[in-house]
Amino acid sequence: MPETAANARAIQRVRHDTRLRLLTVSAIAEVTPLMRRIRLEGDMTGFVSPGYADHIKAFFFSEGTPEQLPPVGPNGAQFPPGTKREMRDYTPRYWSVEKGWIDLDFVLHGDGPASGWAASAQIGDTLVIGGPRGSQIVPLAFDWYLLAGDETALPAIGRRIEELPPGTPVLAVIEVESKAEEQQFDTEAELTLVYVHRNGAAAGTTSLVRDAIAAASFPPGKAYAYIAGEVNMARAVKTHLLDSRGFNPEWVKAAGYWHLGVADAQEDH
Repeated sequence: MPETAANARAIQRVRHDTRLRLLTVSAIAEVTPLMRRIRLEGDMTGFVSPGYADHIKAFFFSEGTPEQLPPVGPNGAQFPPGTKREMRDYTPRYWSVEKGWIDLDFVLHGDGPASGWAASAQIGDTLVIGGPRGSQIVPLAFDWYLLAGDETALPAIGRRIEELPPGTPVLAVIEVESKAEEQQFDTEAELTLVYVHRNGAAAGTTSLVRDAIAAASFPPGKAYAYIAGEVNMARAVKTHLLDSRGFNPEWVKAAGYWHLGVADAQEDH
């Protein structure tokens, strides 16, 4: 491959200044029965998110959201000792720095601090977010793109589908609970959208995504693949792409958003 082509396809990593924001819930929308979009308003000055798989950290406090935000040091937010909190990563779905709002999509899976907060959220509630701390920029120099994952990856997959230039071939394979959980996207890309349904099987227990990708016919040319969701699913798809479909390992990103049977597990592969 000519060096110029290789350079054009190089993945760029960018770091950002990290700051905390105390935001207020201003709108709640049901995207699907199990996906809730929450709009948060506040000071978004300086917010940037150039990568479709970027994530912010949302902070959930057992004793209520603090009214004053702590400083951010080299190791992150410096909350007072004893502050009980949990953090979860979320992809910025839509936002406006000028108008001061950001939309986050929450999967309502019935357990955990984030899902519980989102399920009971009301207008006027507050949430602390931080980041993104960095971005991975995948150039628009590939012949086509493969996107795969479960519902936790839908915000990132949706962003990518919507931002791709007109006519760009993209194959997206997404596992959801049922047809009611399918989302559609406004895009000018040449999208092939495949949904597979668990139909009552527990999330993280099926091989639906891998099997659908193994059965798929791929467009010609060089591709970049992004797989995200349950750790074992992401690994299985990545292994298939490398071992059976000849993908360049530098052009396959498998992100483990959660791990079946392991609380609070997040990995990156």
